[in-house]
Amino acid sequence: MVEKINTFTDVICPFCGTLCDDLEVDVDVDTNLIVEVRNGCQIGVKKYFSSNPSEHRYEKPLIKDNGSYKEVSWEEALDKAADILVKAKRPLLYGFSSTECEAQGKGVELAEILGSILDNTASVCHGPSLLAIQDVGAPTSTLGEYKNRADLIVFWGSNPVHAHPRHLGRYCGFVRGYFRKDGRNARYIIVVDPRNTHTAQIADLFVQINPSEDYELINAMRAILRGVELDEKEISGVPIKNIIELVEKLKSCNFGVIFFGMGLTQSLSHHRNVDAAICLVRELNDHTKFSLTPMRGHYNVAGANQVFTWQTGYAYSIDFSKGYPRYNPGEFSSVDVLVRNIIDASLIVASDPASNFPAAAVRNMFKHPIIVIEPHHTPTSVNADVILPAAIAGIECEGTAYRM
Repeated sequence: MVEKINTFTDVICPFCGTLCDDLEVDVDVDTNLIVEVRNGCQIGVKKYFSSNPSEHRYEKPLIKDNGSYKEVSWEEALDKAADILVKAKRPLLYGFSSTECEAQGKGVELAEILGSILDNTASVCHGPSLLAIQDVGAPTSTLGEYKNRADLIVFWGSNPVHAHPRHLGRYCGFVRGYFRKDGRNARYIIVVDPRNTHTAQIADLFVQINPSEDYELINAMRAILRGVELDEKEISGVPIKNIIELVEKLKSCNFGVIFFGMGLTQSLSHHRNVDAAICLVRELNDHTKFSLTPMRGHYNVAGANQVFTWQTGYAYSIDFSKGYPRYNPGEFSSVDVLVRNIIDASLIVASDPASNFPAAAVRNMFKHPIIVIEPHHTPTSVNADVILPAAIAGIECEGTAYRM
């Protein structure tokens, strides 16, 4: 029997912030299962196949009853979830970075009704980037501009070969652009990282620095850019001679960009690292054209920040307990409120905090009722009191997402 295949083209991949939009997906007409995905990276393709039924996929709502889960109707599961949230005095709504903007907007509405804490995954990844942008602005541009114009690319504290596998091939490294018709041969790639990553191994220049000394190096570069002679022989583990050569390389390009990742945002100095990097880029624009862009991880974490800001005025770490939104990272951030054990119920949407939050925060989260909206088994969902299986946005239902 010949399989009847329906092929979808120009499909957008809902895995990482790159949001590749050139995938081709074959679906079996009879079984409605995905049978082949072309053009995607290995992890993006795996997400498509994860939408097929499997033992790791939730198919019906579940409620924990005496330590074990039982299947219930949607009405019963929703009533149970609503009861938990209504009775909670200090609920937390967290996640939202791996779902569409429309769901994020509804999350804001729910948080306002409940008077809850509202947070997304930026608080544990690129929240410091947002704080820095609020301080000093953001000299940024589009990925299309980088593809067509950039002849110098810096990856600082990021490893796109692993985290964003097609980023180099689509937007900056290997791709041919309108003014960079020779592709890789027309571009110079620099990697700044404490580790000799796979991205560093394909770079033209690898600058290996000491861990958590990004701030010192960036400000040394700013000083050299201004003509200051430094007394030290090396800074951040990099000889002064090499730093001077690096600054000259940045000054001499036609169009440069710094892509920075969590190596910059989650090391010592946090948002001050990004603050200094933005100032460096701003000062480089006195000599040439330079931009800066964060390497956002989840495919719609940028969308979560946009939607939250549009509806509340703040990007993350929001408190509605007084009936209006208040913003204070460090006080209303999900990790901080959980560590202080002031949360008495959690609604986790399209996220898995049990996998990456500090142990103290996870222990306190597990002390109280948890509701998850999640299609797959995760360390968070298997400890939840109510599991609401959702469709996978971008594969099983439509939606809107922000790239990077």
